[in-house]
Amino acid sequence: MVSDAELNVVMMGLGYIGLPTAAVIARSGARVLGIDVNAQVVETVNSGRVHIEEIDLDGLVSGVVARGMLRAATLIEPADVFVIAVPTPFDADHAPNIGYVLQAATNIAAVLKAGDTVILESTSPVGTTDKVAELLARLRPDLKVPGHCTGTADIAVAYCPERVLPGRILVELIDNDRVIGGVTPRCARKALQFYRRFVRGACVTTSARAAEMTKLTENAFRDVNIAFANELSVLADGMGIDVWEVIRLANRHPRVNILAPGPGVGGHCIAVDPWFLVHGDPANSRLIRTARHVNDDKIAYTIGRAEGLIDSLPGAPVACLGLAFKANIDDFRESPALKVAAHLAQRYGSRVRIVEPHAAELPGDFAGTAATLIDIDEAIETCPIFIVLVDHDVFKSVPLDERAGKLVYDTRGIWPDQPRATLAVELRKAG
Repeated sequence: MVSDAELNVVMMGLGYIGLPTAAVIARSGARVLGIDVNAQVVETVNSGRVHIEEIDLDGLVSGVVARGMLRAATLIEPADVFVIAVPTPFDADHAPNIGYVLQAATNIAAVLKAGDTVILESTSPVGTTDKVAELLARLRPDLKVPGHCTGTADIAVAYCPERVLPGRILVELIDNDRVIGGVTPRCARKALQFYRRFVRGACVTTSARAAEMTKLTENAFRDVNIAFANELSVLADGMGIDVWEVIRLANRHPRVNILAPGPGVGGHCIAVDPWFLVHGDPANSRLIRTARHVNDDKIAYTIGRAEGLIDSLPGAPVACLGLAFKANIDDFRESPALKVAAHLAQRYGSRVRIVEPHAAELPGDFAGTAATLIDIDEAIETCPIFIVLVDHDVFKSVPLDERAGKLVYDTRGIWPDQPRATLAVELRKAG
């Protein structure tokens, strides 16, 4: 492979994974071109700014753009390595949609040359990387594509999923182990050389299909374990028991580690990817499917309990704390908190006040609802009812004396010292 100084990389997609990855690769010494369909994103990156919130990302992007190592465009150019980091949503029936991946591969095919490497990072159904190789072979019959030729292939095609935590993306892109799956072993080795440039964690090679299933397995594992915690919280509510106390006590067992329940499961990964496994083999994925339903159903359950609490104090303002799918980020994708708060805003209108420190304005989900965006201090002063939906640090910092007299539904367990009398009222009113 060419040296660091000569390596040109194209990043297809400048979203929550694509932009941080592009910036890290650029910092390692390669010249990176980020491609995005959104002209505003391209303009933002080229000005050295960021359109997403992630710790230290703004400084990194500003630096690599200023040094000429990262730039953005809407049109693809030739390169040595192409990395695909575009969305892979599911349709209304939970069938995976890999249309963005195949479109990215189509664009790459137009500039592909012998010696290039194409790497898919988007979380994808098993077999997607093979479909990328098949598409490239069809569009570029002049090139020998792995899996579709005899002898040594002209290009390499591989799969290497991200496995990072929002809020720690820049650290985990470098320190976490990577699973690199090739369409052929030679492809895996070629991709391995690329990742070794900027990854300190172990890089393990396997087949593309095994790597694809590994990523889906990781997220399904989390989803199943969260579903257990969410189901446990419903059982405890029905018995009038504090689920957070039960979990704390149960986790004192040396071989028990129950996760934290919440209002559901969000984010593009855990709330979406298990469906890819279910779709791949519906008959043999009963546990994974059930976990998805448990976590999705927790949203409706949370709405019901919140409505019971709100109805206990007619006309009173209600503070919904948080919209993001997890703490201390501005990512609202598939967020159960957003769905709960939007539903309450539709029903209760101007009574609903949203507190989301990572948003400058309310998302479109609240259009026409008369809900307003306020800060935590105004919520404390004006709202007698709190619905805690996200465990942002700023919410955790509210002391007992500022919330002791409020009706609280804490879906995240951030206030274990909340008076039991308040919780009893909440449970009774919720039925």
